[in-house]
Amino acid sequence: MPNPELLAILPQLASGSAHTHSLGFKLESVDAPRIRMRVPYRSEFIGDPDSGVLSGGLVSTLLDHVGGMSVWLALNQFQSIATLDMRVDYMRAAAPGKDLLAEAECYRLNRTMAFVRAWAFEETPDNPVAASQAAYIIHKPALRDADPSAGGR
Repeated sequence: MPNPELLAILPQLASGSAHTHSLGFKLESVDAPRIRMRVPYRSEFIGDPDSGVLSGGLVSTLLDHVGGMSVWLALNQFQSIATLDMRVDYMRAAAPGKDLLAEAECYRLNRTMAFVRAWAFEETPDNPVAASQAAYIIHKPALRDADPSAGGR
């Protein structure tokens, strides 16, 4: 069961930074080990004015962010992480005029790394706009940071 303190801050982690807030990212649901986010369709996100299709940059940003959120869910706590590597496979254009959803699951976690699969879609994950595979590095405080008696070495 997810840590109640983490569950309480996940909505803020989803949209609390200036970047994610301006994009309108919202936490949609948590069904551990999966997490789902939504970004409402807005005309300024259009990558192709002729078709109204969303920008690929928005898709990859959403996949990266929901992937990081899945790492926190797997860790069962908020902790400093960074995207080390991410591959995005674009499978089709996003439908114009529709919100974009993304779902992610951290499927492997070790002491220093987390591995995540994520999907972007409009209605159901079985018809993805894009899929990603990512690796995140987990920052662990150095011994000197955690133990003041270690002498700062």
